[in-house]
Amino acid sequence: MQGLTPALENLTVKGKSMKIDNIVKYEFGEPYDTGAVVSETKRGTGIPEGFRYDADAQTLYYGLNEKDMIFGLGETVRGINKRGWIYVSNNSDDPAHDDNKTSLYASQNFLILDDGKSCFGIFIDNPGSVTFDIGYSDTNVMSIHPEYNDTTFYLINGNSPLEIVRSFRVLTGKSYVPPVWAFGYGQSRWGYKTADDIREVAASYKELGIPLDMIYMDIDYMQDFKDFTVNPDRFPDFENFVKEMKEEGIHLVPIIDAGVKIEDGYDVYEEGKSKGYFCKKEDGTDLVAAVWPGKVHFPDFLNEEARKWFGDKYRCLTDAGIEGFWNDMNEPAIFYTEDHLKEVFSQVKEFENKEMDIWGFFDFKDVVGSIANNPEDYRRFWHDFNGRKVRHDRVHNLYGFYMTRSASEAFERMDPDKKILMFSRASYTGMHRYGGVWTGDNTSRWSHLLLNLQMMPALNMNGFLFSGADIGGFGGNTTEDLMMRWIAFGIFTPLFRNHSALGTRDQELYRFERKEDFKNLIELRYALIPYIYSEFVKAVNDNGMYMKPLYFEYRNDERCREVEDQLLVGDSIMIAPVYEQNKTGRYVYLPEDMKLVRFRSYNDYDTEVLEKGDHYIKVGLNEVPVFIRPGKELPLGKPARQVDKIDMNDLEIIRF
Repeated sequence: MQGLTPALENLTVKGKSMKIDNIVKYEFGEPYDTGAVVSETKRGTGIPEGFRYDADAQTLYYGLNEKDMIFGLGETVRGINKRGWIYVSNNSDDPAHDDNKTSLYASQNFLILDDGKSCFGIFIDNPGSVTFDIGYSDTNVMSIHPEYNDTTFYLINGNSPLEIVRSFRVLTGKSYVPPVWAFGYGQSRWGYKTADDIREVAASYKELGIPLDMIYMDIDYMQDFKDFTVNPDRFPDFENFVKEMKEEGIHLVPIIDAGVKIEDGYDVYEEGKSKGYFCKKEDGTDLVAAVWPGKVHFPDFLNEEARKWFGDKYRCLTDAGIEGFWNDMNEPAIFYTEDHLKEVFSQVKEFENKEMDIWGFFDFKDVVGSIANNPEDYRRFWHDFNGRKVRHDRVHNLYGFYMTRSASEAFERMDPDKKILMFSRASYTGMHRYGGVWTGDNTSRWSHLLLNLQMMPALNMNGFLFSGADIGGFGGNTTEDLMMRWIAFGIFTPLFRNHSALGTRDQELYRFERKEDFKNLIELRYALIPYIYSEFVKAVNDNGMYMKPLYFEYRNDERCREVEDQLLVGDSIMIAPVYEQNKTGRYVYLPEDMKLVRFRSYNDYDTEVLEKGDHYIKVGLNEVPVFIRPGKELPLGKPARQVDKIDMNDLEIIRF
């Protein structure tokens, strides 16, 4: 790409850091070396200052005052301020999430407490289930309860939330930087079954002149849903197909799942079985679970040898020209285990000749509903983790992290000078050094657009800068206006992917009526890439945040404490997306005078200066409002069909 400096292209992201003086470490029980932390800190004794510890309940308590706000916890439900709810770090496959959920796909146990005058951060390094009751049971108390008391507690001192974030990121290491083309637009769908399906997508975008850098390949490209295979009937001559797409400027990005199909003659299964690389039950036999291919074994990613073995398997696809992957189903999701399925069948028989009243019916539903992702199934298998035999539930939240680490370390062995796109569904703190995340299987709901916006700052705090949601929603049927509003926000997220599920409404942009408006929006994204990429890399280098709550910059402004639907993006701009159905505008609070740029396309916009305070702004369905901060500037490039064709030196500058 023209205009990129060697410093950006050769950025090192995984190096060890120096000792940090403003962080104190406390240990409870026998903590695991999770791999989350890369720096040395001071060691404390007793209980962290300001906390009370109940040894019998194995719970830490902290009193909250009226002004305390709590930020963080990464990918969770509800708003930017996490006060008032229970959050459980327990990676869970739950696509139908709403405000009543307590666990989603990721666990990132970093929090900042701020009362407007003083603040501090905490990181709970425990890979098992951890419950954060943040003023739910008692509005004036935060409690932290790990299911297993093997915890390293870090207390992070600082004068501002941004200072605490920087210290935490020195503690946990530099964020992953993907290849530059990964900042382009990607089209995905579970249901692209053949090479011709993908050709049709590429050709349709090209015909309309809508920029496109990636087409994602879901499980249908595999032979019988087996990892590291390609169906020869659906994708004949795969290597040449990858080359053909590259000549069109399209990167193919295949999915990799956590479960390995049990099938004689399948080389990945045969090798993993013979070398003992699969997760075992307590009796030493391999756990039999089920996901997409049917019965599977789970690779033991916490075992260093198994991790290396699985990572090297990506080579069969990189050798074919593939330069990006997304890891899925790695909480791990479990359709059923062989052991529990037998228990369910046995229990169901008890209902066969029984007349069920309402309570019996509920009992029956509970039995049948217990098949998938049953908590007891996560206690049935074990890991070889740094020489310790560990039951899975005690380290559950590390599984997706270590699967992604497996791939990332393999890519470095294969070609240390080449960047490979990698992001994951499940994650834990520390995985941000190895790849990005998407926020899991969301739904085509307006509330999930707002949730996407509110998740981004907490993900950034935790180092997951390369992140984003399934634009338009994965499950359910999107609408044209929801897709347009979601793209108007997604333009600013580093991971910019339209993804949907089999059986839902097709949501490729060329299928809607307002094709020209969609083209203008995607071209605006490409015009903004010089700004987005430079601010992203700046945040990586500075251990900062690419997306921030207003409060983090305007801490002395009381109003900014409660603004949860506007974000600062980089150092120069603020965004205020429309996220409600049938709205033609919205209220915006400006903490200082700002220049509003109302984009209809990259070269069709108007500007006006708005004074500090409250404003109602009109926002057409085809418009994107951007606010430039005083003394700042927004560079715009000229969009191209692909990111690598953008001239990064040919920029228009909008200043305020």
